[in-house]
Amino acid sequence: MFDLDPWTLLTIVALGAVTVITRGFFFLSDKPWTLPHWAQRGLQYAPIAALSAVVVPEVVMSQGELIQTWQDARLFAVAAGLSWFAWRRGVLGTIVAGMAVYLPLKVGLGW
Repeated sequence: MFDLDPWTLLTIVALGAVTVITRGFFFLSDKPWTLPHWAQRGLQYAPIAALSAVVVPEVVMSQGELIQTWQDARLFAVAAGLSWFAWRRGVLGTIVAGMAVYLPLKVGLGW
């Protein structure tokens, strides 16, 4: 069916063992395990940090370089989305407001 060399097989088995050990580690203890307060507090910011790490470079960069012009539909869409969120605090409205500005500028004007 397919050729499986010993190194590939060893790698698959080793990664499987590491996965089982790391995921099963928490089941070995009888007493409840909790994170320290500083770690719990830090994890509250993880989703917004991850989202920012993905979205911000897409907004301010093009082809791996910072955008050089203000005529970029993404900038106006972000401004509209931020304005909506500051006014109404709604995520769906933020997306709709941003796209309502982005699409006409991108499709209509070719920005």
